Amino acid sequence: MSSQEGNRTESCDDFTDLNLSHCFMGTSLYVRLLLYTRSNLDCGREISHHQLSSQPLLDLHRPTAFVIHGYRPTGAPPIWINHLVHLLAEQEDMNVIVVDWNRGAANLNYFTAVTYTRDAAQNLTGFIKTMQEEGASLSSIHLIGVSLGAHLAGFVGANLKGKIGRITGLDPAGPLFTSATPEESLDPSDAMFVDVLHTDMDLLGLRGAHGHIDFYANGGVDQPGCPKTIFAGKSYLVCNHQRSMFLFLCALNRTCHLTGYPCSSYTHFLEGRCLQCEAFKPASCPVLGYNVSQWRDTLVRLGQTKVFFSTTGTLPYKKLVYRVDMVTWNQYLRWGVIYIRLHSGRNFTEARIDHKRIRLEQYTSTRLLAQFDEDLQHIQKISIRINTRNIIGPRYKIRLLRIRFTPLENPERPLMCCYDIVMEENMEVQFRPLPCNPRL
Repeated sequence: MSSQEGNRTESCDDFTDLNLSHCFMGTSLYVRLLLYTRSNLDCGREISHHQLSSQPLLDLHRPTAFVIHGYRPTGAPPIWINHLVHLLAEQEDMNVIVVDWNRGAANLNYFTAVTYTRDAAQNLTGFIKTMQEEGASLSSIHLIGVSLGAHLAGFVGANLKGKIGRITGLDPAGPLFTSATPEESLDPSDAMFVDVLHTDMDLLGLRGAHGHIDFYANGGVDQPGCPKTIFAGKSYLVCNHQRSMFLFLCALNRTCHLTGYPCSSYTHFLEGRCLQCEAFKPASCPVLGYNVSQWRDTLVRLGQTKVFFSTTGTLPYKKLVYRVDMVTWNQYLRWGVIYIRLHSGRNFTEARIDHKRIRLEQYTSTRLLAQFDEDLQHIQKISIRINTRNIIGPRYKIRLLRIRFTPLENPERPLMCCYDIVMEENMEVQFRPLPCNPRL
């Protein structure tokens, strides 16, 4: 009988499951620590805060990841706990400890839950000090904090003088933290390496940069696929905020390869100004997920680094990204937005470069970022349309001396080019891609 099968016959310790009545009455803080390892992934074991030697499953010579949830206004367990535990255990042989502070986080009064983060941090700090006294290395400890849990992780790191190995903050909570000082919220000094993912900075998440590296999915606001109006109910309030966890889970599962491009703003990223990672050579641009720590030394040296990426609204979230360089030779100055389609057989995918109007004039080089929702691998045909919104006058011709498509995240794919295209504004033109001439 395997250890997993044996564990199923034993009683397991589950995450505290409360309901709305508890939240209405209010809960007092009580912290439980639930241990999972590769030998008991489906059966958590509550461990003592003090008698670590009596915990046979807890190996202090292994790395330890602490999973710290946030505010729980309904009292229900987070739906992602088990999935995250399993995916972390797949990364390497480690202790995964779920910090269950649901009694404390489950209060209709959000301010009460915020107050409890300090007390919960003191509790967890004491446990980690006991681990250290019994042989664990602080550098092997990774705190993963979600929303309010991100700040709780930061408080623990600050209590331990920044000697924790790593803190990951998934959309750190914004309410009551928007004006917080570094000592009052998560910041880079809280651990040897701090990485942060932002998905809801304009509502439940926190604006700004709070790690050695901050990933901004779709600029950190308004995630694709999330409701745009309050008529969607609860989903409108939480969808963007929860997306941080789903992106992180997808990255851990290695089904999402989400590359972040260092840039000063999302607008500059969309304009194609920030598509190289010279500072990170010989490695590539940073990738969201567990292994982002491979860029730690570079990121600590660079200081706080902001990186941006775009996603689709559904799994696997990844967009197909091309850098598009074109040279125009039209007689008259035109302004327009650009639509590009990639065709493979009967299938096609379209990129709309419409975040701003593009200036098209005589002998001008323009660089664009084209992001497609579907990954078509064998491109047989490309079509392009330049919409100038000219609907009453004559259609002016636009001449492209050259257009070149460079795949940014798939270096094995060939560059695609076309030369000397004459098109009319607002009219689609199709062409077959050619190998690029390096001299042009």
